[in-house]
Amino acid sequence: MKTEGKSGWLLLLMSLLVMGLSATMSSASFGDQYHRGRRKTMLPDEATSSLGLNRAASSIVLPVHGNVYPIGSYNVTLNIGQPPKPYFLDPDTGSDLTWLQCDAPCVRCTEAPHPFYRPNNDLVVCKDPLCEALHAPGSHKCDNPEQCDYEVEYADGGSSLGVLVRDAFLLNFTNGNQRTTHLALGCGYDQLPGSSYHPIDGVLGLGKGKSSIVSQLSNQGLVRHVIGHCLSGRGGGFFFLGDGLYDSSRIVWTPMSPDYAKHYSPGLAELIVGGKSTGFRNLVMVFDSGSSYTYLNSQAYQFLTSWLKRELTGKPLKEALDDRTLPLCWKGRKPFRNIRDVKTYFKPLALRFASGRKDTTQFELPPEAYLIISSKGNVCLGILNGSEVGLQNSNIIGDISMQDKMVIYDNEKQMIGWGPGNCDKLPKSRSFSFW
Repeated sequence: MKTEGKSGWLLLLMSLLVMGLSATMSSASFGDQYHRGRRKTMLPDEATSSLGLNRAASSIVLPVHGNVYPIGSYNVTLNIGQPPKPYFLDPDTGSDLTWLQCDAPCVRCTEAPHPFYRPNNDLVVCKDPLCEALHAPGSHKCDNPEQCDYEVEYADGGSSLGVLVRDAFLLNFTNGNQRTTHLALGCGYDQLPGSSYHPIDGVLGLGKGKSSIVSQLSNQGLVRHVIGHCLSGRGGGFFFLGDGLYDSSRIVWTPMSPDYAKHYSPGLAELIVGGKSTGFRNLVMVFDSGSSYTYLNSQAYQFLTSWLKRELTGKPLKEALDDRTLPLCWKGRKPFRNIRDVKTYFKPLALRFASGRKDTTQFELPPEAYLIISSKGNVCLGILNGSEVGLQNSNIIGDISMQDKMVIYDNEKQMIGWGPGNCDKLPKSRSFSFW
């Protein structure tokens, strides 16, 4: 989601324009304040083997490091450049562009786990379709035709400004192949940290747009235009690109909404609490791995918190006003160690989607999908007020609610699916059992 720029940023942008750069806008992640919140140059091995790879049966698995709490962020490792060097990237289904902090030189960069990326001279030109895809319709101008300038902003106030380049990605496929392929990425030479800042080399954009990594790989015939993830409630897990890792018949599917085409959205949802409808039936929901927590608009959030407080009346829990981990926490007679200690006090929630004229699908939210145990031993609500962070009418299904589920975004069939997953083990092929 695009956010409002600050005056200092606008002054910097104006100075860059004078220097001959044209800033462009990209669709960006909704993010959150608590989470970390064409032409192709072929390498020799690609020219000889690209037709031999069965993309229908091959996937790329990216192990995940991190958790919802206490780290508050996830990262995957990608090897980029010639020779390949490792970089930690924030995997984000809410944005398209993959970018690295870049020594081009760097005008303003933040702390990073690795030395800044050193770009090659393979610039993406302004008229390239990938460059055009980064702009809002009708706003694509080529003041500097030899390069593609970009600016991407996130809802937590963070941003990246840079140029689009192509470089080598070293990728391991589940069929045993290791390949080097050229993909477009952002060389970000000017970054502003957002409120959810944490040291990172860059962002892995896994959105639906043409510039996303999975879209580029699909256009090269290497994988199908499908991504997914399985985030463990114990931390870690994996992302995957391609469709060779799951049994489609064991997944609950719902269509992506054409009304919210920029993001992975099933459209409108009904909020269910304790098995009963709340009357909130028009919640625009978006699946966003770039958001640690789940967000509801102000009205739905206020209803939920009021309902929870009523449900906890007479239970051995009271509000922990001194715990600032999240906006709403409760303490017990003694510190809690895990969610199992409090599950009996909290009822399951759900989001019900209309998957057809008569059919519905339901995304279940057991207590572990919306609660955390803070460092003080209190239980805190991991569903937040989206109106307070500028989400307006949008609602987000964040990482906390997708833990221990296989969540799949099939861009070819325009479907979103989910099912229980064994996220502690890395898969190798479709024969691997998640259940």
